[in-house]
Amino acid sequence: MTTVTVNVGQQAYDVKIDDNNHTRIGDEVAAVWSSRQIALITDSHVGPLYLADTTRQLEAAGFHVLPLEVPAGEQSKSLQVAGDLMSALAEHGFTRSDGVVALGGGVIGDLAGVVASLYMRGIAYIQIATSLTAQVDSSVGGKTAVNLGATKNIAGTFYQPDLVLVDQTYLATLPDRDLVEGYAEVVKTAALAGSEFFDLTGKIRSIPDIRTHAQALSARAIAYKAAVVMADEKEAGQRQFLNFGHTLGHAIELLAHGDLRHGEAVAIGMMALTERMARDGISPVDLVPALQSRLTAVGLPITSDLLGTPAFFDRLVNDKKNHAGTLNLVALAEVGQPVIVPKALSAMPEFMASI
Repeated sequence: MTTVTVNVGQQAYDVKIDDNNHTRIGDEVAAVWSSRQIALITDSHVGPLYLADTTRQLEAAGFHVLPLEVPAGEQSKSLQVAGDLMSALAEHGFTRSDGVVALGGGVIGDLAGVVASLYMRGIAYIQIATSLTAQVDSSVGGKTAVNLGATKNIAGTFYQPDLVLVDQTYLATLPDRDLVEGYAEVVKTAALAGSEFFDLTGKIRSIPDIRTHAQALSARAIAYKAAVVMADEKEAGQRQFLNFGHTLGHAIELLAHGDLRHGEAVAIGMMALTERMARDGISPVDLVPALQSRLTAVGLPITSDLLGTPAFFDRLVNDKKNHAGTLNLVALAEVGQPVIVPKALSAMPEFMASI
């Protein structure tokens, strides 16, 4: 087992990475929590696969489990769904001594985190990450959020879990497209982390390669993100670097209305941004083909007709990184050397002009 400890001020928790975690969920949860009620939140894709066994293990460890399943997909990341889940907790007499367990990918992790952070002003929660996106990125660091209408991740909290379980066995039931979109976050993190990790992604030339090396990729990505989060929990400084590709990516993800996965949109965002930063002399020119080869090797998209449209610029206004009309764009001066490039919203049409 690989264990990465995240220590943020008065709270520390472990991210445990092992292919046998799915068999010892009850023991792992019992090691950090006393007997209590648990709201086990999952979705309609993951639930039929893992909900019954996870419930059985938790009950065998002495917990009282309330299974709660929501529809799979981004539409469940809403205040309405979060409110419905909190109502269910209230109806079943949950108190501050009880807890929430997220069983699923990034959507479930975000949603369950919001529920846990708001119910009775905060109850304990744990993440069991079943998608590559959740395993390498969203389950670690304590950022939770839901969407408001067409604005992504605009309502949320910083709220750390008590434990994160990562097990690549869950990826066996993950469709290739969902696996690959998570790999976009791996490439992002590798480019931020430095040449050793980035060189490893250069050896991933197919989807089976991702599955073969998933544990090593997750361990490296989590270690890097944990270090960043411990240095800057509330995104006041270097944690902003983790948004590489996300400002442009979030805009087109919303405009695609479900036709693009999050990681696919981030891949497009990374490429569009890096091409323009290379044009402007901020990023090295050879970074463009290096990123492109890593993304296209596994079938990730690298461009979209949605980039540069009027609706695209409208979406940038609501980006969380909009500070009084200025976007803090994340670029790479070199692999492993991220920098913040402030760009006025009024200058974005010129910046986004065709290469």
